[in-house]
Amino acid sequence: MQAVVQTIRDLVEIPSPTGFTVHALTYVENRFKEEGVDYKKLEKGALLAMIPGKSSRIRLLTAHVDTLGAMVKEILPTGRLSLSQLGGYAWTAIEGENCLVHKMDGQTVSGTIVFHHSSVHTSRVTNTEERSATNIEVRLDIRSTTAEETRVAGIEVGDVVTFDPRFVHTETGFVKSRHLDDKASVALLLELIKTWKTIDLPYPVHILISNYEEVGFGGNAGFSKDVAEYIAVDMGALGEGQHSDEYTVSICAKDGSGPYDLALRHQFTRLAQQQSIPYKVDIYPYYSSDASAAVHAGHDVRHGLLGPGIESSHSYERTHETSLQATYDLLDAFVREPMNDENTL
Repeated sequence: MQAVVQTIRDLVEIPSPTGFTVHALTYVENRFKEEGVDYKKLEKGALLAMIPGKSSRIRLLTAHVDTLGAMVKEILPTGRLSLSQLGGYAWTAIEGENCLVHKMDGQTVSGTIVFHHSSVHTSRVTNTEERSATNIEVRLDIRSTTAEETRVAGIEVGDVVTFDPRFVHTETGFVKSRHLDDKASVALLLELIKTWKTIDLPYPVHILISNYEEVGFGGNAGFSKDVAEYIAVDMGALGEGQHSDEYTVSICAKDGSGPYDLALRHQFTRLAQQQSIPYKVDIYPYYSSDASAAVHAGHDVRHGLLGPGIESSHSYERTHETSLQATYDLLDAFVREPMNDENTL
């Protein structure tokens, strides 16, 4: 797991909100080259690695490198910035976070995301007013008190804003960071490639690293018509009423897009039981994945979803090494097993 955790750190420290993923994809591409696996670039910018197997039917595993972020929506008269979200999250989840504004010339300006009435010494609404797009601002680390001064610094509407990941790996095995969704899963697949490329797989395994998942269309195109099973490797969402935790692999039965393939889900569960892999089956009510995007786009595939349990999803997230290990082990067991050709339970 030390290699997995280091890869997670490498990835989360590369800013890559939806629409601004080129640097993270370059990292992944370099890893594909290091491992000597065949891959291709898709027109949307995603990467598709191809590991050979004995059959013509293909198993596809996908994880997404795009994360949450924002764009400059308006330069305010005060010189501060208002934001438009990239991906879905609560404004409270980013209040107080350090950030970078990525200018068109490639340079960055640092800042902090703050509530407009952030000081309790000057406002009575600091503790009561709902946070929204109208009162969350970027306080820039430049001397600017007007919109014109900010523009002179090279900042404009449409510039991408990224959040400090604040990666921490504790002695007790926890991994804390923004953007574990879904860079933890990308890291697992990158490490698993090292093993899969050396063995005779029953089916080819294609690995799609998508880059528009957070806005709903990352994995809906660009893969072979011979894909029979499409597995999204993505986080298990923890919270009140949920079954998943930070110490097991989470297997999704249903999310906001509908149920996942029952035979695949039973296969995941059986493999976990047979190999003593800790797991939980769960339903995520406000969630969808690249696998559901592919099905909604009309692809005739059996789709599944599994991944590490992530606490405080779309905020400052946390998981544990044991959850990463369980996800690693279940993915490895799955790609080594014959396909359920009859689609029976």
